[in-house]
Amino acid sequence: MAFVKRVLCYGDSNTWGFAPGMGTRYPKDTRWTGVLAKTLGEGYDVIEEGLNGRTTVQNDPFEEYRNGKDYLLPCLWSHQPLDMVVLMLGVNDLKVRFGVTAQDVAKGAALLVKMINSSGAGIKGKSPALLLMAPPPVAKLKGYYLEMFSGAEAKSLRLGEYYAVVAKEAGCDFLDTATVIVSSPLDGIHFDAGEHLKLGQAVARKVKGLIG
Repeated sequence: MAFVKRVLCYGDSNTWGFAPGMGTRYPKDTRWTGVLAKTLGEGYDVIEEGLNGRTTVQNDPFEEYRNGKDYLLPCLWSHQPLDMVVLMLGVNDLKVRFGVTAQDVAKGAALLVKMINSSGAGIKGKSPALLLMAPPPVAKLKGYYLEMFSGAEAKSLRLGEYYAVVAKEAGCDFLDTATVIVSSPLDGIHFDAGEHLKLGQAVARKVKGLIG
C-alpha cells in the first residue's frame, strides 16, 4: 500500500465552504480544501473539518457546540496519525456578542496551536506539522452580518499581525491569507469561489514545502 500523507483542515464556515449570497455549500471541488486535495494529487488525504460559526475558544450562547477548543483534541485523535494540521479560525470571535479584541482572538488561536503541538496526534506520537492561517480582513458588511459583526472590520485588520507573532513564538509555519485572498463583497465574511481557488493553491504550496 502506498504511503498517504494526511492533512487535517480545521476551521469555520470558510473551511466548510459557505457560499456568500446564497447560504448554501460550495461543491467539493470548489471549496479551498477540495482545491487543495486536487492540487496535491495522489498520495495525500485532505480531511475537511469546517463548522459554521466555530470560534477559537468562545462559547456561543445562541449557537451551541461552536467552541473550537472543545472539539479540537477529539478531532485530532480521531484522525491520527496526522502529518499536518491547517488551522484557520478567528472571524467568528469578532461577533459583537463576544466583545473581544483582535489580540484576544490571537490568544485564542495561540491556545489551539499549543494544543496541536502537544497533542501527540502526529506520526509515531509526535506533533504534526502545523500551518496557522490568519483569516483575511472582514470586508464591508452586508445584511444579516451588519449588526452581528459590527466593529469587526477594523479589528480584523490586526489579525495577520498578531497571528504572525503567535506562529513565531510557537515555531509553526504561517500564512496571512490577506496576501492571497479577500472576503466577499456580497456579505463581507465569506469567500467567493475564485478566492477558494487561490487559497487552495496557496495552501498546497505550503503543504508541499512542509511535508513534501
